[in-house]
Amino acid sequence: MKWRPRLRTLLLLANLVLLALPLTGVFLLRLYESALIRQTESELMGQGALIAAMYRVDWLRAAPDGAFSTMPLSKAPPPDGPWQPIVANLDLADDPILPEIITSEMPKAEPHDVARRIGADIKPVLMQAQRQTLAGIRILDHRGVVATSTGEDEGRALDAMVEVARALEGRATAVMRRRPPVQPEFLSPLSISRGANVRVFAVVPVVENGRVLGAILLLRTPRTLDQALHGKRFELMALLALMLAAGVGMAGFMAFTISGPVTRVVAQARRVAAGERGAVTPLPHRFTREVAELSASLQTMADTLERRADYIRDFTVEVGHEFKTPLASMKGALELMREDFEAMPGKDRRRFLDNMAEDVERLDRLTRRLLDLAHADALAPRTDARCEIGAALASTIARHRELGLTIDVETDTPATAAIDGETLSSVVSLLLDNVRQHAGAKATVRIGWTVGDGRARLTVADDGPGISSGNRDRVFDRFFTTARETGGTGLGLPIARANLAAYGGDIRLAEGTRGTTFEITLPGSAGSPVP
Repeated sequence: MKWRPRLRTLLLLANLVLLALPLTGVFLLRLYESALIRQTESELMGQGALIAAMYRVDWLRAAPDGAFSTMPLSKAPPPDGPWQPIVANLDLADDPILPEIITSEMPKAEPHDVARRIGADIKPVLMQAQRQTLAGIRILDHRGVVATSTGEDEGRALDAMVEVARALEGRATAVMRRRPPVQPEFLSPLSISRGANVRVFAVVPVVENGRVLGAILLLRTPRTLDQALHGKRFELMALLALMLAAGVGMAGFMAFTISGPVTRVVAQARRVAAGERGAVTPLPHRFTREVAELSASLQTMADTLERRADYIRDFTVEVGHEFKTPLASMKGALELMREDFEAMPGKDRRRFLDNMAEDVERLDRLTRRLLDLAHADALAPRTDARCEIGAALASTIARHRELGLTIDVETDTPATAAIDGETLSSVVSLLLDNVRQHAGAKATVRIGWTVGDGRARLTVADDGPGISSGNRDRVFDRFFTTARETGGTGLGLPIARANLAAYGGDIRLAEGTRGTTFEITLPGSAGSPVP
């Protein structure tokens, strides 16, 4: 048998996958790493804006007359108001990581005199601030030359850097660049973040009245993901344990509400397959509609199979009983004729042969009726057939009138019934044959029909002796007949009922003061004759 996983196993895996999806999305989209980088960008921009404001004041105070007019014009659009927030927007998933750059190896140039003097004055402040902020700081003049630095790159021209070039146009810019290699002994063995290999460069322009006086360059490596997670390791472990417990709990709940009932339904189905009767009962816990429908459908199927098995068993017994009598009679006659055929008088031989012929005829009638009954039982339910009752019965009524019956049709209103016309005609023909057989060929029959509430009702009544009270409950039983001597098989009414059931109809023996009255009920509606 091919191995297949259990439903509860699949439910557990599905819940664990669902719980893992948010974490997977965080790692795939670099959401948390990008948040750390944007945090660093925001901090650098804030520090840069403060230093730029200090530098602007000092530059305007220290610059000689006419120096301001020589500064380049800003290419950035003028601000809409007094507030000029700088929004951090770096994203590891979308923004490129520029190549590594070492500012101390850039070309040398002489910084502007005002920028050099201001830088020398505030350098001690910058060095002190670096101890707390961990950010490298460079003050650039209007040409991008480093006037002062917390590193070793004073006098280096950085205007070739894309972020510096944009800042000298008046636009605050931040980029990510690859971080220079770090000595192995300083690397964290737990580092799993690409952010550990990048450095954020933020450049804030110094602008006054539309002219660029310089720029403030700040750079720093953002916190790594392992550093950020390490501080929350206990909380994260507790969250992971909670998620696992939730996944297992959800899988257990779904197994209890889905897998458990399905397993019990499978067990009931196996008991039915083993032949146990009454094995299927409603499940005690049916939490979902599908499981309830499955349980109800299985119970309906089991009940149908049991009824079918009972039907086949009873039918087999009845058929055996009906065939036994003529077969036994034929067997006895054959044995007598075989033992004493030559000495047997001709009159006795003819009598035995006539008896066997009658038995063969009876077996032939039984066989044909059994085939008709099997065909009727096998009819699939139909709701698309339509016929006009009067038109469907016209030829049948005419044929039985020719055979001697007096038939009065008490209705002339056209009515449509949901049944095939040939089937309705054969059912009524069976009833008329019964009238001829039990009430005589000269009996009078009344046929009428009505339509109402979406149902068509057809009555066939005769003026014969009727059916005794002791036999009324047995007239639809297979092989029950009071006219066996005249060729009755006891299968006509069961065949009629089976044919009508295929169209959603039924037949019953109605109460009457005289004779026998059968009432046929079918889906139907009033209307014109069906062509």
